[in-house]
Formats: sequence, C-alpha cells, structure tokens
Amino acid sequence: MSLLPERVWSDEEWDRIRLGYRAQDMDEKWNVLAEGDVVFLHRSWTGFGVVEATFAPLDGGGRRITGAVVERDGDRYTGTDGAYGCLMLELVLGAIVLGEPARELRARLVEQVRRAAGREDVPAGLVQHSALGLRSGS
Repeated sequence: MSLLPERVWSDEEWDRIRLGYRAQDMDEKWNVLAEGDVVFLHRSWTGFGVVEATFAPLDGGGRRITGAVVERDGDRYTGTDGAYGCLMLELVLGAIVLGEPARELRARLVEQVRRAAGREDVPAGLVQHSALGLRSGS
C-alpha cells in the first residue's frame, strides 16, 4: 500500500488488536487475526485475505503501521484505490476490532464511495454496511 494510516495505536489498543476479531453473523464483513507483528484482514464470507499490515513499536510507546499490502484482484476485493485501502484498514481496526464509533472515518468512507460512483444520493447506511458491515456487541 502506498498510503498507510498515520494513527498511533496505544499499547492497550495493540493488545486488543492482537486478540483479533471473528464475525459472529452474516451482517459482519470482517475477520481479523494477528501473528507476531502482522495483522491480517479477511472477508468473513469468502475467507479471502484482503490486507496484511505490519506494526512496529514506537520508542515512546504504542505502535504504528509501517507497511501493508492489499489484495488487488477485483474478483476478490473491489477496493483498488490507495486512499480507500488505507481508510478501510483503519476503519476495520478501529470500528470493528476496537468497537470505536469512528464517525470521521465513516464519513470519509461515504464521501469516497459517493465520489467514485459519481452520485451524491447513495445512502450513507448502505455504503457503510456494504463495505464495513456491523460489529456484534462483545
């Protein structure tokens, strides 16, 4: 990925990310697992791997994503834009794994999809559900 999230993930957030996330029902779109410093994002229905993100510890604490690769086969994943991939990586980790509201990131997702579609009338809820899905309470 040419663009990476600039967010610094706290040590506590990293501990939660390392535990991963498993979709509990059909409305959830993502499974997340970690091996060492690498976090893998997979689509829950297909099992296709979409993103592999490498985290590195920072001297003052916390972690940052230092590298990532994203699936570019359009039959497996339709997010082929660098900005979209970067946004989805941060959104899945924040909104799905950590359960954050992520309102600003969600608004950026809707804006990007509407711009790409050339339509401002695409419902925000539809955009968010089709790309991000829901998060079960846990």
